[in-house]
Amino acid sequence: MTTSKSTVLTEHDQALDSFKVAEILTNALPYIQRYDQKMVVIKYGGSAMQDEMLKRAVLSDILLLAKVGINVVIVHGGGPAINHWLDKADVQSTFVNGLRKTDAATMEIAQMVLAGKINKDLTRTIHNLGGKAMGISGIDGGMISATLKDPEHLGAVGEITGVHTQVIKDLVQNGYIPVIACIGTDENGESCNINGDEMASGIAKALGADNFVLMSDVAGVLEDPNDSETLIKQIDIDAVSSLYENQIISGGMIPKVQCCVEAVRESVRQAVILDGRIPHSLIVEFLTDSGIGTLFYK
Repeated sequence: MTTSKSTVLTEHDQALDSFKVAEILTNALPYIQRYDQKMVVIKYGGSAMQDEMLKRAVLSDILLLAKVGINVVIVHGGGPAINHWLDKADVQSTFVNGLRKTDAATMEIAQMVLAGKINKDLTRTIHNLGGKAMGISGIDGGMISATLKDPEHLGAVGEITGVHTQVIKDLVQNGYIPVIACIGTDENGESCNINGDEMASGIAKALGADNFVLMSDVAGVLEDPNDSETLIKQIDIDAVSSLYENQIISGGMIPKVQCCVEAVRESVRQAVILDGRIPHSLIVEFLTDSGIGTLFYK
């Protein structure tokens, strides 16, 4: 029996690919050691949560991070899904200065969608991938206490006043990935909707997380919003004010940056805004020296 030249070349190429994978894994070792048993909070949202293939890829990456010893906490939103189910339930929305008022009917739908469908779908997917996850919301264990921002105009939209982390720590200690929906309890003991970025930042601060990652549909902070090549890779939080003044940080990026800056200023080692649409962006961020997105530090 003779072996063709093409077969030999194919086997050689496969061997080279295997060695390349081995080299990548070896290079990742210092980062795996760096993050071993460290707590990280990932705000999961945007296109990375809406596209089914991308969602599975992101959750696979998160599971990999957990398997190599990183204590991952996921906080998720779900605005588009809430809109879908509000329309399906024929619940009319009222907007005040461009913001949806969360009245009683809207809050009921939001809680069902966030703490029910989305939360359990994410938990189920992680289990199907071979991981252990527990889907909860900020209501569970009295985790998130809040006060209503503007009940007259915004309804049940809460601002965090307290984060009680014991339930998160208990889950992590028992090998689970907490998957947390952004619902809290207001001063009257009622459910309220919490902005996902704010909730993730609040949890990261309360945990003293090593890293807070905010997944977005943009590359990070750009000097020119129309040119992804102008990404600012690292920002000292003391320099952020000048970026506001020069309007480099503007519009919808302002609240995201504020969440990162507040987290780092209080207790988080670093925070990152990265593009969740890029496959394996989390792996690049955590397990290589390249990093991705915009990192905030002090």
